[in-house]
Amino acid sequence: MTETAGLELVDVGVGYGRVFHMHEISLAASPGDIVGLIGPNGSGKSTLLKAIAGVIPHSGEILLGGEGIRSRASRVAFVPQREEVNWDFPVSALDVVLMGRYREAGWFRRVGGDDRKRARRALERLGLGGMGGRHISQFSGGQQQRIFLARAMVMEPQVVLLDEPFTGIDAENRAVFHEAIRDFAASGVIVLMATHDLDEVTSTCSHVCCLNRRLVAFGPTATTYTPEILRATFGGQVAVFA
Repeated sequence: MTETAGLELVDVGVGYGRVFHMHEISLAASPGDIVGLIGPNGSGKSTLLKAIAGVIPHSGEILLGGEGIRSRASRVAFVPQREEVNWDFPVSALDVVLMGRYREAGWFRRVGGDDRKRARRALERLGLGGMGGRHISQFSGGQQQRIFLARAMVMEPQVVLLDEPFTGIDAENRAVFHEAIRDFAASGVIVLMATHDLDEVTSTCSHVCCLNRRLVAFGPTATTYTPEILRATFGGQVAVFA
C-alpha cells in the first residue's frame, strides 16, 4: 500500500517567457481524489501538470505531504501526451517501465531482479504480458500509453499526472485506463488528469479544476461542474446544456 499525502498548490505561477504565463493557482487535493483539469486550448492544463512534475520551473509553492515537491519527486509519476515522446528511441517496453524504478533505486545503481519482476507484473496487469522485449515503436498508440502507465505504477507514486490520456485511444484501452485510475484512487493516490473530454470529467473525476490561464474554479465535480462555471472557463468555445 502506497503511503498517502495531500497535494497543495499555493499561488503557483508558470511561464514560458513572454509567450505564455499563468499565475495565482491555489488548490488542495487529498489522497484518493481524482481531479480533472479542463479548459480551452492554451489554458494551461499541460503546463500546470509539467510544473507539478518538475519538468518546468514555477513560482509559488507546490507541496506534497507538507514538503516541497522537489524533495518528493520520486513519488510523482507523469504520463505525457503521446506526441511528446520519441517513439523511435532505442528502448524496449520493459526498459521504459524500468525507468520508473530508477528514482527509487538511485540513478547510479543498476536496477535488480526485484525491479524487473515489478516491471513485468505491471505490464501483465495492463494486458502486455510477454511483450516487454519489443521495441516501443511496435505497439499501437493505446498500448504505448499503457507502457507509460505501467512505468507510473512501478514508481509506487503518491501523485499520478495524466496528460490527455484518452486522446486517440479505443474503447479497450480506455477501459484499461479507467480501471487503473480507480485502483490508484482506491489506494490513496491523487490523480490529476488534463482532458478535453468533458464526459470523462463527469463520469470519472471526484473534483474538477477549471483553468483559463488562471484558476477559474476548483472543487467537487458535483458542485463545480456547472453551466455558469463552464461558461466562465470556456467562454463561447463550448455549448453548455443544463
